[in-house]
Amino acid sequence: MEENNLYIPQSLLDCDLYKFTMQHAIGHHFPETRALYRFTHRDPGVLFPRRCIDLLHKSIQRFGDLRLTTEEKNWLANTCPYFPKEYLEYLSEFRFDPAQISIRFNPVSEDGEEGRVEIEASGLWRETILWEVHVMACLSELYFRVGATDWSHEGQKEIASAKAQAWLQAGCIFSELGTRRRRSFYTHDLVVATLKQEADKSSGPGVFLGTSNPYFAKKYGIRVVGTIAHEWFMGVAALKGYEGANINALALWEETYPNTSFIAPTDTFSTRVFFQACLLFFLFDPARAEKWSGLRQDSGNPFEFALAAKAMYEGIGIDIRTKNIIYSDALNSDMVLQLKKYCDDNGFKCSFGIGTNLTNDFKTKSSGYTEKSRALNMVIKLAKVDDEDCVKISDDLSKNTGDKASVARVKKLYGIPT
Repeated sequence: MEENNLYIPQSLLDCDLYKFTMQHAIGHHFPETRALYRFTHRDPGVLFPRRCIDLLHKSIQRFGDLRLTTEEKNWLANTCPYFPKEYLEYLSEFRFDPAQISIRFNPVSEDGEEGRVEIEASGLWRETILWEVHVMACLSELYFRVGATDWSHEGQKEIASAKAQAWLQAGCIFSELGTRRRRSFYTHDLVVATLKQEADKSSGPGVFLGTSNPYFAKKYGIRVVGTIAHEWFMGVAALKGYEGANINALALWEETYPNTSFIAPTDTFSTRVFFQACLLFFLFDPARAEKWSGLRQDSGNPFEFALAAKAMYEGIGIDIRTKNIIYSDALNSDMVLQLKKYCDDNGFKCSFGIGTNLTNDFKTKSSGYTEKSRALNMVIKLAKVDDEDCVKISDDLSKNTGDKASVARVKKLYGIPT
């Protein structure tokens, strides 16, 4: 029966922690702001089966049944003390509204059974923010369940074990961040369980720090990790203006979480612009720099990033060894080891957030497990807040998102070549 192929969400917490930290911040500062999120698949050669999108429609209706359980609420209260009681009460009452999601299938094949998909979520920002991770995980699972089915779970535990062993022996500190683009919920569960098993028995100097997924953190008794995503900076900039956007976003975050240390992503409007802003932000108030334990590198050249970060911190008199660089851009096992050696050689403290390479690293059965079964290269980005266009100007030009005229305007303001 087709009903058996639906994606049934397991928990409201089967998401990324930073979605909840941002949801609280939005409720605190922008409770009535409306938002529009928009799906993009970056590989135009990949088509979705009509059946997959039909199942996505039907599966989304099940999200209205999700709710935070009392046990989950108590776990969040104990694990994430920076969440105030008022927010946990709000989350307990939160329900997904499937009417906020618009899905359109655009057939391109001659028989009309394969095509591209348009997905949007619209409504209050603090409500729609939770759709992104859940919808992407749902679409990925359905695509590999009824579309690209030339794969199996054979050897997945061994693959995850080998990666964990290599990183632990090399002294890497790493976290699992693979919810959004995972092959399946089962794959994700298998990977997290395997990473924990390897870490528990390892004698190596490395550390499996935890997972960004609160559901699996709770299930396996491991640390839940997370910080801020680009959309916070994008939304604040659109609402408050692009002059001083990075500083405004950091300051509002500090106001929301005054006694907590977080990691800042640097490339919402390019890392160069972020570092220029931070030099001024921290130079006149060096104590504020202590509130930010590190920086996240998510696009561009990771080796150059370390040198730029060092220059920025030295410019405000901070020893780079007291701060952390979190690498999270399309990492694979070899790149993790290369970056670890580079940082060790140059006196940088680093850790790694690894997503797709852990939860969606498969090969095709038909090739005898020698050829890659590609993960979906998809994003759901914040497109508008209160009808103001939102843009992201990555260090990787192929990742720029937003209205072209708005992107050009912001690039001109920041002196970024178009």
